[in-house]
Amino acid sequence: MSFVPDLFKGKVVVVVGGTSGIGAAAAVAFANLGAELHVAGLNAGDPQAPGGASITVSELDVRDETSLAAFLDPLPHIDVLVNCAGVSRDRDEWNPETFANVMAINFFPVMEASRLARPKMGSGAAIINIASMYATFGAADRPAYASSKGAIVQLTKSLAQEYAPEVRVNAVAPGWIVTPLSRGLFSDESASAPIMARIPFGRWGKATEIADAIVYLASPAAGYVTGIVLPVDGGYLTV
Repeated sequence: MSFVPDLFKGKVVVVVGGTSGIGAAAAVAFANLGAELHVAGLNAGDPQAPGGASITVSELDVRDETSLAAFLDPLPHIDVLVNCAGVSRDRDEWNPETFANVMAINFFPVMEASRLARPKMGSGAAIINIASMYATFGAADRPAYASSKGAIVQLTKSLAQEYAPEVRVNAVAPGWIVTPLSRGLFSDESASAPIMARIPFGRWGKATEIADAIVYLASPAAGYVTGIVLPVDGGYLTV
């Protein structure tokens, strides 16, 4: 998508879970539009992690509240917070310990990061959370992932009410997107063929296409938009 050059010049953008996949694509998109980026996540030193003069990357396990606070505390001001950390453990999520761990990564840090960032956010700031189409219909083979994303939808709506009108809070619900998390399924033709057949666009999405939606929700173009969950799924949920 084309945006006005330097749309986020002078703005501080934080991406939690921004070292790979959708988070990394969002970080690059904001940096290309002039923002100062502070990115945190696992494998921060990976060559695939975002980098550049305007991007500071930190290693972070989002389950560690002390480390999350240490990452955010030095920032005097935050204009945009993107909560993007997430994992899926497939059918092992029926194991109680695995279920709890997925929730500890996918859901609880969203609330904690939002709580820590709020005092640093002025009028016109924005928080964008990453939900999923699984928040709509659930999943027998990944119950914790689906539950965490459903919880993010309700948290997004609750935060939007609490933080209005100064800070807008919205979520993006990606469909089938090619990322490191989904690459195995995407490469399995027998498993991915039924998925492809249901997508009206006839293809899986790209991380950059989710990043575009994130940028839109953070931009002045969405200045009167809060509490929504924006599906970006090539029409998957319409079928």
